[in-house]
Amino acid sequence: MTENVNENNELRIAVVGAGPAGVYSSDIFLRQLKKTGEELGLGAKARIDLFEKLPVPFGLVRYGVAPDHPSIKFIADALEKTLDNPDIHLYCDVEFGKDITLDDLLARYDAVLFATGAVADKPLLIPGANLQGVFGAARFVEWYDGYPTGAREWPLDAEQVAVIGGGNVAMDVARELMRDAEDLKARTDIPDNVYEGIKANRAKELHLFVRRGVAQTKFSVQELREMEKLPGVQLVINEDDFDLDDETVERAGANKLTRQMVEELFSIREMAEDMEDDGGADFEGNPAKRKYYLHFNADPVEIIGADGKVEAIRVERTETGADGTMHRTGEFEDIPVQAVYHAIGYKPASVPDVAYDEARTVLANDGGRILAAASGEIGLSEVLPRLYATGWAKRGPSGLIGSTKSDALLIVTNMLDDFSKDGAAGRVAPDRDPASVDQLLASRGVAPIDFAGWKRIDAFERSEGAKEGREHKKVVEPEELRRLARGE
Repeated sequence: MTENVNENNELRIAVVGAGPAGVYSSDIFLRQLKKTGEELGLGAKARIDLFEKLPVPFGLVRYGVAPDHPSIKFIADALEKTLDNPDIHLYCDVEFGKDITLDDLLARYDAVLFATGAVADKPLLIPGANLQGVFGAARFVEWYDGYPTGAREWPLDAEQVAVIGGGNVAMDVARELMRDAEDLKARTDIPDNVYEGIKANRAKELHLFVRRGVAQTKFSVQELREMEKLPGVQLVINEDDFDLDDETVERAGANKLTRQMVEELFSIREMAEDMEDDGGADFEGNPAKRKYYLHFNADPVEIIGADGKVEAIRVERTETGADGTMHRTGEFEDIPVQAVYHAIGYKPASVPDVAYDEARTVLANDGGRILAAASGEIGLSEVLPRLYATGWAKRGPSGLIGSTKSDALLIVTNMLDDFSKDGAAGRVAPDRDPASVDQLLASRGVAPIDFAGWKRIDAFERSEGAKEGREHKKVVEPEELRRLARGE
């Protein structure tokens, strides 16, 4: 049999995780190899195989961002264009550590890049956190985003609700809890079960608690603008929270993003005052059915319960210095609520056979190069060859798409540099047959969903949406996704 020289001599990369970090890294790797590969002695050709445990790609863009984000469509479209590349091969419904192992990949690929994201909440460590009616943001996000293995029903019977957190996820959760079901359905791809759940939501008051001050929150301007236009919702603020000293204003103004955020929050203050003057109106001047309270310098210290259920949240008033240092005042207030959602951060997932740094909540790595152990100090642990991490798996659960792209460029640069120093120009995997991984998965009874399968799913979701005058309507059940991918 004549050997295909190009296929056997191309660099072969396995990427675990087909979310933004994995897809962007794949795209950047191919682009950088084309630009610098010949100079580094690597050639310009590579095959990248993307392994995703879910039946569909795109990770947090599909399953971690609120459905009413206007940027979702553009990001998803960009990711899809990247996947429509003959040098990138999609293997969805293949779980690392179960369907395929690290040894399997190292035998067939010259490097393995982990882009595994985050799926779990950081724990809420205050008294009462285990009461019935306390929820982590991650599980709620899974519900309203139709995560394949997530809940199909959600208890939305609380009339007074608290959300804890000063970042974008907290804003997402709060906004969805205040959403009008008809408006949300018309604008997004939510499935029927989420529409019915939001429609039955009994929440009349929502309290968002941010531990620090107006100038120290981590909201994006886009999140704030989406909050401003909630039909039937009155925004309520505390004037004292906006009494900023000169040093705080000066520091906030020195950073462009912080300055824009603070300016938007002051616009919200004016909007809230107008809403109150109009007798409790929403942004269009219509009578408000719900009230959304923004509390800054408010640190929840205890969830109070009765008969095992949430009945109030105890909040301590804080003071925040210009440098962001928070001080406690010893002033407490109990606010009646029947449900509490905490969005205080995600914990990136661990993966089998890779060390995990619990202190930093990342895969143990030094600049994206995987370490043999989490040593506590960078540089004290051995770097494992051919293994890399990017995105949240590398840096932790922070940063937006820009940070993900920066990470990808850094990791790709390191990978190409390492390849150029290895023997045989980085081509070290012993099994160089491109069909080998397909044969291995088939022998284990694993039927991956490829890009063509995803396109069949997407076409069906678009057709179902069109029946209701919508662009898209999400399918949630794993078996239905698999059936659609097979064209059945």
